[in-house]
Amino acid sequence: MAKVLVVNGPNLNMLGVREPGVYGSRTLSDIENMLREQAAGLQVELDFCQSNHEGVLIDRIHAAFGTMDGILINPGALTHYSYALRDALSSVGLPVVEVHMSNIHKREPFRHVSVIAPVAAGQIAGFGAGSYTLGLQALADVIRQQA
Repeated sequence: MAKVLVVNGPNLNMLGVREPGVYGSRTLSDIENMLREQAAGLQVELDFCQSNHEGVLIDRIHAAFGTMDGILINPGALTHYSYALRDALSSVGLPVVEVHMSNIHKREPFRHVSVIAPVAAGQIAGFGAGSYTLGLQALADVIRQQA
């Protein structure tokens, strides 16, 4: 069974409350439950991490080395400027799929650039909570192709 680390960055703990017009009404807990249901059918085991602290996220990514088969990540605002997070993802050598609930390319110009994208297998954005399920399916496919 493949093991996937699901990483959520700053402010994603506030889903369901924060800007529901942009991010919808589902909470992070709702999304985790949705992913758990999907993972069972994909034969994927999930480990979840959310933090508002960049170093905590980096430590969890480092801990994935040798223990996980892939990383599904919504880096939140760290998407646009965290070279440290990018380097952590690159250093563990695991397939990464980047997800965003909103379409970052239709928002403010500073959100159009992802420093994470160059080290990810792909990016899914703009489908609300569905971005996570699309991302998990894509990551499961990438992991199977590499096996």
